[in-house]
Amino acid sequence: MNTRDFTTVLPALLTELVNGSPDPTVGTYMLNRGDEGLLKSLDKLSAAAASRTSSGGGSIAAHVDHVRYGLSLLNRWAAGEIAPWKNADWTMSWRKPVVSDAEWRTLRNDVRRETNAWIEALRKPRDLDDTQLGWLVGSVSHLAYHLGAIRQIDRATRGPTAEDEQRVEQR
Repeated sequence: MNTRDFTTVLPALLTELVNGSPDPTVGTYMLNRGDEGLLKSLDKLSAAAASRTSSGGGSIAAHVDHVRYGLSLLNRWAAGEIAPWKNADWTMSWRKPVVSDAEWRTLRNDVRRETNAWIEALRKPRDLDDTQLGWLVGSVSHLAYHLGAIRQIDRATRGPTAEDEQRVEQR
């Protein structure tokens, strides 16, 4: 299957999750209007806040590193590496829940680089089998899951609510 038909919608969905809704006055696909998305949400947090855990779950830093790692593997695959996940260690991110200020800054820069590279990779048509197409589509929903998890851990990362959106519409 060629991804030509997906080279607009998948990057648009991922871009909205990562960089926020395009315009507060325009409808969105996934986030409420005016939502700043993942990257600006992460920029609101200190390293200490990103390192906190809740009820034994992963820290925000661990979620972000997990997303970064997964996207780095997909970016390597998109660049031509045949099976970058063959020896992948998916547990690695969850073993380092605490970050210093410098590590948090680096991690945010790294996830920004990987998300931007993956958005560009999604724009390029390519022939894929069903499993590979699942990786593309799954990458968007996987990032959405982790954005939701991050927003459950720390309220400061949350975007506008549906009630906030309704107030904007009524103005």
